[in-house]
Amino acid sequence: MTERTSRDGHPVRHGPYPELTWTAVLVGYGLGTIICISIGYAALILGFSIEGSELAAILGWGVLRGILRRSSIVENNINQTIASSVNGASAGMMFSVPALFLLEGSYPGASAFNPLLMVLACITGGILGLAFVIPLRKQMIDFNRLAYPGGIAVAAVLRSSGAGARKAKLLLGGAAISGLAHLGVLNLEWLLGDALGWRGALAYFSGEDLLFGDAIGTPSYLNLTFYLSLLTVGTGFLSGRGGLWFGAGGFICYWLLAPLMALGLAEPDVTAILAQGPEPLRIGLFRPLGIGILIGAAVGGIIAAFPLIRSAVRSMQDASKQRVSAGAGAGDSDELPIKLLYAGIGGGSIALILIALFSVPEMTILHAVGMSVLGILWIWAAGVIVAECLGRTNWSPLSGMTLIAVTILILIASGLGDTPMIISSVIVGAAICVAIAQAGDMMLDLKSGYLVGASPRSQQIGQVLATWLGPILVMGLIFVLHDAYGLGSKRLPAPQASALAEVINSIVGGNVPAFRYAAGAGLGGIMAFSGLGGIGVLIGLGFYMPFNIVMTYTVGCLLRMWADKARGRAFVEDVGIPVAAGLIVGEALVGVGTAMIAVIQGAAGG
Repeated sequence: MTERTSRDGHPVRHGPYPELTWTAVLVGYGLGTIICISIGYAALILGFSIEGSELAAILGWGVLRGILRRSSIVENNINQTIASSVNGASAGMMFSVPALFLLEGSYPGASAFNPLLMVLACITGGILGLAFVIPLRKQMIDFNRLAYPGGIAVAAVLRSSGAGARKAKLLLGGAAISGLAHLGVLNLEWLLGDALGWRGALAYFSGEDLLFGDAIGTPSYLNLTFYLSLLTVGTGFLSGRGGLWFGAGGFICYWLLAPLMALGLAEPDVTAILAQGPEPLRIGLFRPLGIGILIGAAVGGIIAAFPLIRSAVRSMQDASKQRVSAGAGAGDSDELPIKLLYAGIGGGSIALILIALFSVPEMTILHAVGMSVLGILWIWAAGVIVAECLGRTNWSPLSGMTLIAVTILILIASGLGDTPMIISSVIVGAAICVAIAQAGDMMLDLKSGYLVGASPRSQQIGQVLATWLGPILVMGLIFVLHDAYGLGSKRLPAPQASALAEVINSIVGGNVPAFRYAAGAGLGGIMAFSGLGGIGVLIGLGFYMPFNIVMTYTVGCLLRMWADKARGRAFVEDVGIPVAAGLIVGEALVGVGTAMIAVIQGAAGG
């Protein structure tokens, strides 16, 4: 690259823009850490994850352009690729690993898994997911030209370098507001009682909940309670109109079914549950129905996506033909060498067998090979299916793929004993979940790179370089949050992992609420064929989740819809979305920081 000085004294550069630089890598690691912790924490509250690429691109402009005075779009693209790769472990692990802690009461020793093996399994899964999906880039993006709406949104942020820096300031402002608000909520008794003298108002608050129904005198079964969380509002804002399906599940439960039961239109045993209050009603009736809907929607979604699966298979076949026609020794400077990817698949397969073998002392070689072979085949198939679904609909059946995979793994591991069977299945299942998440994220990022003129090879290297960090961060985060708050508690319900734990408990223990599961599965299957991808999963989560979280999340959705109509799309994209993302980051960092302080104080006191 050459450089000369312009008339105004600023340097003018000629040659290629900086791309895969140490600056991009290190900034990506730093921002990826913040995003992974924030979105991982949010996933334990809400039950679903959000894409971190756009958030990373906004923050990247704040650091690269605002602080470091760098303006290369493709360098920021590498930064967001690395940061989103780090975040790829948040959904993959938060949907699966907490299930082991939740099963400890029924199966003692379930939470005593080897965390190092879990981390290695998830890193291995991430590498396998990338190795299987990278060869499909040219077919899916260059030839099939799949849309990848999430990738298009990230490319828009990357192109708006000046606006990106302003968005970063708004994001940080939102984070500051959210963080301070959460500190106030955590110290609500002191704030309302001692500082403001409103001690009487405390009667309408319970922990982090606003008991709005008590304040206005509505029946308790309507469960009119708001979770005091700007993080939840921000997530609802990012989801917008589509997120209302999540709220719909909760409203159907408490504002339709519960009033009908109160009128006597239910079996006596169900009416008796209603008399005990909204939480026993959720646990005894709505939660099993929600799990059934999740299962039915997951299976139905895969069946409904069969045309996409056929398209994905054709993409794999076409990509294979292109490699053959290019010649065995031919290479493509735009991609990582195919031989290197084959080596990654081979090495990852061996590593997954060894991880399964050493996951529990009772594991046999035959069981380990069977579980690993299934895991590798599922990573290959599910990763491609998810990449195809994201490309066409921006919807990922990640949770359903994981639920099905762990169920099959349990059947393969039968005979090892209940607890060893559960531990080994979840370890391999977590690897599969991370692999699928990384595969989908890679294709989204490659779409962004395609639109801004980035090098696919550089992006692929960046994604691979970041697969190690996310599992370490999430594993540590899980232990800290469990020690401080307890996974599965009211504060951290861990909905996806709780659903997985209940399914495992039902399969292993034979305690299946068959009618409610079947009824929910039928509803979920119907919704899967409705043509609206993902609504069955969202409605199922709405049934499953505590209604206070659903209420607050819906507020965010409605605010987004109002902003779209009243202020316009430009305002939403330039102001609303960065502020909403900041609301997620600020509360999550304060929540995690508070948990770390509590754990350290507990250790010091012990």
